[in-house]
Amino acid sequence: MRIAQIANFIGPASGGMRFAVEALGRGYVEAGARRLLVVPGPVDATTSTPYGDVVQVRAPRVGGAGYRLIVEPWRVVDVLEDFDPTCVEMSDKTTLLPVARWARRRGVLTTLLSHERMDDMLAMRTGLDTTSKASIAILNRLLVRSVDQVVVTSRYAQAEFAAVAASAGCDVVRIPLGVDLETFHPRSWQPSPTLRLVHAGRLSREKSPHLAVATALELHRRGVPVELTVYGDGPHRDELVALAGSGPVRFAGHVADRAELSARLGAADVALSVCPGETFGLAVLESLASGTPVVTADRGGARELVDAASGDWGRAEAGSLADAVLRVAARPAGRRRAAARARAEEFPWRTTVGRMLDLHAGLAVEAVS
Repeated sequence: MRIAQIANFIGPASGGMRFAVEALGRGYVEAGARRLLVVPGPVDATTSTPYGDVVQVRAPRVGGAGYRLIVEPWRVVDVLEDFDPTCVEMSDKTTLLPVARWARRRGVLTTLLSHERMDDMLAMRTGLDTTSKASIAILNRLLVRSVDQVVVTSRYAQAEFAAVAASAGCDVVRIPLGVDLETFHPRSWQPSPTLRLVHAGRLSREKSPHLAVATALELHRRGVPVELTVYGDGPHRDELVALAGSGPVRFAGHVADRAELSARLGAADVALSVCPGETFGLAVLESLASGTPVVTADRGGARELVDAASGDWGRAEAGSLADAVLRVAARPAGRRRAAARARAEEFPWRTTVGRMLDLHAGLAVEAVS
């Protein structure tokens, strides 16, 4: 099997998607497949790695956060012609449709890995709820007619395609992502009179870091001794700093070392991952695997990862989420931390990789109805 992964719209803060693509690629190679990864970059370049070649295609910057986007899909086709894949896995919904058409002409199986729900995500970025959802519905009808199958990571993500996939004869398969249970694991945790909260993720509006900060400020307003540490960076950091003011919020920046990130997540009492538009939530699993229970919004893909033992949830507003934090903090520490780790252990990467390999091989995989 020769699997070509195409990961478009890559930037310095695109951690979740980048780590997911890398984890899948490692799993493919370890299972005996040949793997090629195509990404955008400042110049054309090819790098050989133990997990297959990485081909960087020259692409322009878009936006102000250092992201790049492949806007010349024929250059990707040239790379694929040389590699001669048996299947193509795309993590892009906008610019790579010509690649899907090339694959269909060649009889190459195409899979769209839908890593975000575009209707809600665009609405959260722009505030144009009805207009954006109508536009995205048109794009999704085109997408499901262009690829052979769509992989989603949650029931929430699947709902975006519910109305259009069946009529196009395109399978939509739900395959949850996984977590590195060796890198992310419980370490030393010490009790503290201060309620220690943590938030890890890109500091951009569609990830709802403002809501995490507002939740900590609400607890502070109630007189709870609390501190929120925010790990990550992004275009709205200055807004968040202004929102926090003199409140008990500390911005610690991006932590590149994954083991160090696990240690910092694991030192907290509760993790906040409160975006109501998250399609999965790798940060949720990383916190749980590190032994820290998670409070999330009561809708979205992240909510599907948190059960009644490993965390709690509330409406996407500060007061309701603050109530959820207090409920979790009131549980015995040993029990809540053990439950968090046990929940994460239900999502090993080997399960995700195995199901994706079956899908790429054209084997029967249960589709989401």
